[in-house]
Amino acid sequence: MKILTSVEMRAADRLTAEQGTPLIALMENAGSAVARFVQRYYGAWGNVTVLCGKGNNGGDGLVAARLLAEDGWAVTVLLLCRPETLTGDAAEVFARMGAALSVVKIVVAAEQAELEAEQAAAAFKSAEVFVDAVLGTGFRPPMRGIAAAVRGKLAALKAPVVAVDLPSGWDADSTEQNSPDAYRADAVVTFTAPKLAHIFGHMTAPNVAGAVVVAGIGSPDAAVHSSRGLMWAGSSKALTEKPRPIDSNKGNFGHVLLIGGAWGKAGAPSMGSLAALRAGAGLVTAAVPRSIVNSVARITPELMVAPLEETERNGGTGGTVSAANLEPKKLDALLKKMTVLAIGPGLSTEPEAAEFARTLVEKTNLPIVIDADALNAFAGQAEKLNGQGRTMVLTPHPGEMARLLGITIKQVEADRVSLARSFAVDHHLTLVLKGWRTLVAHPDGTVGINTTGNPSMAKGGSGDILTGIVAAMLAQFPSQVKEAVNTAVYLHGLAADFAVRDREEHTVLATDTVAHLWRAFRARVRDEDGLTWICGLAAAR
Repeated sequence: MKILTSVEMRAADRLTAEQGTPLIALMENAGSAVARFVQRYYGAWGNVTVLCGKGNNGGDGLVAARLLAEDGWAVTVLLLCRPETLTGDAAEVFARMGAALSVVKIVVAAEQAELEAEQAAAAFKSAEVFVDAVLGTGFRPPMRGIAAAVRGKLAALKAPVVAVDLPSGWDADSTEQNSPDAYRADAVVTFTAPKLAHIFGHMTAPNVAGAVVVAGIGSPDAAVHSSRGLMWAGSSKALTEKPRPIDSNKGNFGHVLLIGGAWGKAGAPSMGSLAALRAGAGLVTAAVPRSIVNSVARITPELMVAPLEETERNGGTGGTVSAANLEPKKLDALLKKMTVLAIGPGLSTEPEAAEFARTLVEKTNLPIVIDADALNAFAGQAEKLNGQGRTMVLTPHPGEMARLLGITIKQVEADRVSLARSFAVDHHLTLVLKGWRTLVAHPDGTVGINTTGNPSMAKGGSGDILTGIVAAMLAQFPSQVKEAVNTAVYLHGLAADFAVRDREEHTVLATDTVAHLWRAFRARVRDEDGLTWICGLAAAR
């Protein structure tokens, strides 16, 4: 699913109309989607106030009001303009209210003072659900007048707010995490494709139940174009939603070799290996220093282990992967019959371990996932990372990315999309740049943006888990690298969202995320009403 700017969204609507679907039909479809969402997810209640502006967003709200009334809801429309000032399609759908006007209460509050009138006050007081259809994608800050006054009234109320297209006052092209001047929202229903603000903004109530959903309203795929090559990573999850062939065997799903670990760091390769198994790899082998083999093997009996030669421990140092493992016969035996190589979790930054990582990356042609200390081995030597003619995936957090490029974290964060894209294209690889809205930049210049995950993931082991999931996806879908990595990142965050729903974000461990992977796999990004869930968990209930 492509991610659009407001200009691209208007172009999509225009092209749709030119191909024979009138804009008023799109408005009817949009309002219908909002009504379906309210009916399904707030159906225990029956009293709704629809706040409508005079533009197309208000028109969408009027359609939703009419359909909710026809479904038996007690509906009040608080119209923030004089009816005679409605124009275009909004005026037409207002005229279509027809018989519904006998059951829809219309309250006009075109001036700020009129919000204090008895009828307007009652519209706020009696509502169990609000629909915010005041300002849409055409809005540009700042918000003024009657719209700004309504914002303050909504902020003081506890009833849920469903925003039409965007929370009123939020710039559709914003890439900021928050918009303090926008209306509050508990859910957002947008149309055709998510806009930049839906992806980068934290629009809904501060919990994992807050929903941002996208409804198709009739625009053909050919009318939807993203000039920046941005896509929603969750679209790729369809890769895992087909049942496996009935005659499957473990050989069909690849053999992951995860190399890492050091004395005192047995947990990282253990967690990465466990995640690879849970994410569907047919076989997983953890290759770790000999002294920690027994510790790593205890993570689960299904895991195979391969002991590696290690440096001598002396005064608390050593116990890391030795360069002796690069001897050709040993290396060939280690890599034989492997499908995907993952290297880095717990590897350490000791010189021999770093040399081992750099040399192995150079010598092998296996699809490879490079993380953690294996990335640190290339600090200031990023030119040695080149995925041309092979599959190479890097999974740095901002600090690792900064060390790799010899710049500051602030510079990494200044324009994450451009930096990730240019690095992926220049080095012919896939770059997973972790953080708020993890980016998955591909060598073709497209960038997947992930919307799952939460603060519980800010804990040791999360990156190791992701490495294992990425490796497992590549093992199962070697010819669909883009979709495999997008899916891995999406599943990782979604599993953490499920973990937080069952626990509390302070207490969630990285291994709790692995325990919830089955829920993430089972979840569908589209619900029974055809709504695609960009954020939130309700589609998985």
